[in-house]
Amino acid sequence: MSYLTDRKRAVNWGSAKSGTHHFWAMKVSSVALLILVPLFVFTFGAALGGSYDEVVAYYERPFPAIVAALTLIVGFKHFNDGFQVLVEDYVHGIWEKILILGMTCLSYGAAAVGLFAIARLAL
Repeated sequence: MSYLTDRKRAVNWGSAKSGTHHFWAMKVSSVALLILVPLFVFTFGAALGGSYDEVVAYYERPFPAIVAALTLIVGFKHFNDGFQVLVEDYVHGIWEKILILGMTCLSYGAAAVGLFAIARLAL
């Protein structure tokens, strides 16, 4: 039988130094997406069904291109932060680091490809 205090049981388990950062990052990106997603749907809906030339002409305007780019950036950052929290809670050991690193590379890569596509349309 062990007579350990709560503090002694918690020693060497680490602290929540970055927990509040992840929490607030997720909250801020959630509020940003709450505004950006309806704007994106509204702007994308106006171009939906048009020919290629009409869509290119539509996304050459700054507002639709900026809304689409911001939605991509914030959406993939929010996805990456959420996935990281999920993995930190349920996966331990070397797989935790591998999954976080892999998903970070994948989400930033997908965001870069999306931004490149928007830049090709807009420029």
